[in-house]
Amino acid sequence: MAGRSRRTLARELESIADFEAPSPSLEQYLTPPEIAAHIAHLAGLQDDLERPVVDLGTGTGMLATAAALAGAEQVLGVDLDPDALALAWENAARVGVDSQTDWIRADASRRSLPLSFSRSTQPATVLSNPPFGAQRGNRHADREFLEAARSVAAVSYTIHNEGSQEFVESYAADEGGTVTHAFRAAFPIERRFEFHTSESEELAAEVFRIEWE
Repeated sequence: MAGRSRRTLARELESIADFEAPSPSLEQYLTPPEIAAHIAHLAGLQDDLERPVVDLGTGTGMLATAAALAGAEQVLGVDLDPDALALAWENAARVGVDSQTDWIRADASRRSLPLSFSRSTQPATVLSNPPFGAQRGNRHADREFLEAARSVAAVSYTIHNEGSQEFVESYAADEGGTVTHAFRAAFPIERRFEFHTSESEELAAEVFRIEWE
């Protein structure tokens, strides 16, 4: 399974099905295959897929599936929405990585995640596309996901809204972490909610790899 190129990963991830009825309050958007492929490929190059991988707020299972395709042998997707978990399972089965992936219903923004391993005994690699905080009630959601990542991860990869670098680097430094990689990525969004005013929009996102002490 290992050794796939970034382009090959992105092509395989294009078969991932999107939400049929996405929740605006949960900010359920499909993580673009190109971003997921970039993260999974980089994680493979950094040997971060040798650890158990946890996808916090897995949604469609895009990042979890990408990690499994890139060679991770143990992947756990966490989400609060049971319909999302069912879709993630279907997507993993569609591309043939269901034997490497497990799914658990839990609030991925909580630091007390009911995981079968903890950072102290079996540190994980966390992949996450947290809510950008665009909806009322989700403000600072990315901070909560970083807190959760810190509680279980040796390394985390998280996707944030443009302009987040100062916050992410400051939070990581305060919590004993170091941002080792950062890159910008285009995040296309198709019209899916009533408050969207255009048929499509491209957001500028930022991705950060953090090593946690």
